Amino acid sequence: MWIQHEIRLTLKARGFHLITDEVLAQVGEIRQINIGLMHVFIKHTSASLTLNENADPTVRADFERFFNHLVPEDAPYYRHTYEGSDDMPAHLKGSLLGNSLSLPIRNGQLNIGTWQGIYLCEHRNHGGNRTLVVTLQGE
Repeated sequence: MWIQHEIRLTLKARGFHLITDEVLAQVGEIRQINIGLMHVFIKHTSASLTLNENADPTVRADFERFFNHLVPEDAPYYRHTYEGSDDMPAHLKGSLLGNSLSLPIRNGQLNIGTWQGIYLCEHRNHGGNRTLVVTLQGE
C-alpha cells in the first residue's frame, strides 16, 4: 500500500516545535499498516525536520539557542541578505538538520522511542505556514 498526503502545519513561531501529533492526526491510514515506513518531507528551504526529545520542552529551547550560536545572523561573509538577516542562517540550519525523516511503522503506529518526537525546526522569524509531504508505505 502506498498513500501520500500533502499537509499544512499550523503557523509556528521561530523555534523547534513538536509536531508528531499534528502529523499523525492527518494520516489516519497509518493504523492500517502492520509493517512499513512513513516518510516526511518538508517543502521549504528555511525550515527543517529532526527527531528528538518529546518530553522536556527545554530541549527544544536549547536546540534553538545552540543553532543560533552555531549559525549567527548578520555574519559579514553572507551575500544572500535581501530577504532579511534571518534568511541565510535559516538556509544553513535547514541544510544542517535536513528536509526529511523516514520512520518505521509497526502495528499501526510509529515504531519510535518512548522519548522521541518529530520536530518542525522553524528557522525564520516569520516563516509562514509550512507544508509537508507524508508518504506511507507498507502492508
